[in-house]
Amino acid sequence: MSKDIRKPAPNETKGLVPELRFPEFVEDGEWIDSTIEEISSISSGGTPSRSKPQYWNGEIPWVSTTLINYNKIRTANEFITELGLKNSSTKMFPKGTILMAMYGQGKTRGKVAVLDIKAAINQACAAISLKKGMNIEFVFQNLSARYEEIRKISNEGGQKNLSSTLIKKIPFIYPRIESEEQQKIANCLSSLDHLITAETDKLDQLKNHKKGLLQQLFPANGETKPLVRFPEFVGDGEWEEKELSVALDGKSSQIAKNKLEIVDDGFPIYGADGLIGCINSFTQKEDYIAIVKDGSGVGNLFYYEGKSSLLGTLTYLISKNEKNYKIKWLYYLLHTVSFNPFVKGSGIPHIYYKDYSKLLVLIPKDPEEQQKITNCLSSADDLITAQTTKIEALKTHKKGLMQQLFPNINELAI
Repeated sequence: MSKDIRKPAPNETKGLVPELRFPEFVEDGEWIDSTIEEISSISSGGTPSRSKPQYWNGEIPWVSTTLINYNKIRTANEFITELGLKNSSTKMFPKGTILMAMYGQGKTRGKVAVLDIKAAINQACAAISLKKGMNIEFVFQNLSARYEEIRKISNEGGQKNLSSTLIKKIPFIYPRIESEEQQKIANCLSSLDHLITAETDKLDQLKNHKKGLLQQLFPANGETKPLVRFPEFVGDGEWEEKELSVALDGKSSQIAKNKLEIVDDGFPIYGADGLIGCINSFTQKEDYIAIVKDGSGVGNLFYYEGKSSLLGTLTYLISKNEKNYKIKWLYYLLHTVSFNPFVKGSGIPHIYYKDYSKLLVLIPKDPEEQQKITNCLSSADDLITAQTTKIEALKTHKKGLMQQLFPNINELAI
């Protein structure tokens, strides 16, 4: 815990007070019990007619909920003209306006962002314009911490949505405007955001570095040798062209998710989104590649250690001869090819081993070259994993800090 933040003593804690407080504000008493409506004005936008080309491709940024993701919005995916602005229900909002997604695909509803530009918005965005004295970053961070709570207040029906009316009623507790407590909390959480952003940039750099390695360590289209080669293999000549089926065998899984008996201590079982849990047995003894064969993630690849299993929505890809065809190298090889030509189905897309097994690939003559490439790329993966873990730890730390720097409204309501 930071030396600049401390828990109030039991006799100092009175209802509307956060669990952690900066020392200079401990004596400031309770926070103010309010609602979003009392600290702001709420509005929304609209969409110019898509049938009017003269309304689009102008110079006015037009923001939709796809851009709202706990971020500062500095540009837009679409732009409208002055004519589109005047002839629709969309409105312009200034920099510093907080946006909340009222509806949208997947987990969009309830997310917030801050406009860092002057922009128009669509009807799915609620614009929260704060009244004088309220700190933009403080309110943004508070609402960001309450995503699950906000989603629960949505309208009931076929599609759960938020509305301006519901957003206005969201409880909001804040310290006195004349104090500097809002700013202090905003600064604390913003500094963590900057750190997370910096570490995320490093992660992106590592991923780009690995992407570059893949492009250089495997032959480009039309080539039979990689651009970069380890010195001991420079004289080995061209790689050999073979059907994928020569190196890899495909095996289907018959395991259905609704038939699983998950246990606390067992063998991992994976689905299209990763680890599901553990079961009492395993299907595959050796390490293998998993490929999603059905659904929206069709063609996605994973590498899993042996003594584990897959759901029926994935296929096991297993080396036919580990001595000659290293399974981890084959995993990296498959990241250099496209499975799109083998995807079938207009409703639920699917991909079959019998089709892509005929894919022609280039393989080094010496298995030791496969191993050398594998070691190089595995090292890059290790760095990516370590950096990802670091970012997740920072996000967990921030989440815990937010829970303590803002009073828990649900607990106060009990």
